Amino acid sequence: MIFKMTTDKYLMEYDIKPSVQRIAIMDYLRSHKTHPTVEEIFNALSPSIPTLSKTTVYNTLKLFMEQGAVTCINIEEKNARFDGDVSPHAHFICLGCGCIYDIEMEQLDAITVENIGELTITETHVYYKGYCKKCKEDKERKTGNAIG
Repeated sequence: MIFKMTTDKYLMEYDIKPSVQRIAIMDYLRSHKTHPTVEEIFNALSPSIPTLSKTTVYNTLKLFMEQGAVTCINIEEKNARFDGDVSPHAHFICLGCGCIYDIEMEQLDAITVENIGELTITETHVYYKGYCKKCKEDKERKTGNAIG
């Protein structure tokens, strides 16, 4: 598993020159499976890195995406979220609490299609929306109706 290597080595695997800010941002993504927004990353790291700006976070994430070290998740309309796990997997967002969960591809009966006619697929995003167990139970308790 690639997450076992140090962050500076991980970055170098993607031809990204490590810096204090880049290592901190990638460490955050690798250790927080919450699929954070730029704002969340900035707010978490700026107290320990006073010179960090939102522009630096944006530019760093853009570089990471260009090099394939992270993916951008557009599962919700208002925020782009970032995932440090670039292995094939799907995402589920809870419509109640807004948490985003990873779903391993083995859990899906997904068919991987590399080429469709003259089209070459380079990226696939699979998103599911619904309610986590807690939110489903809360909603059912409030409405008295079963969901799903």
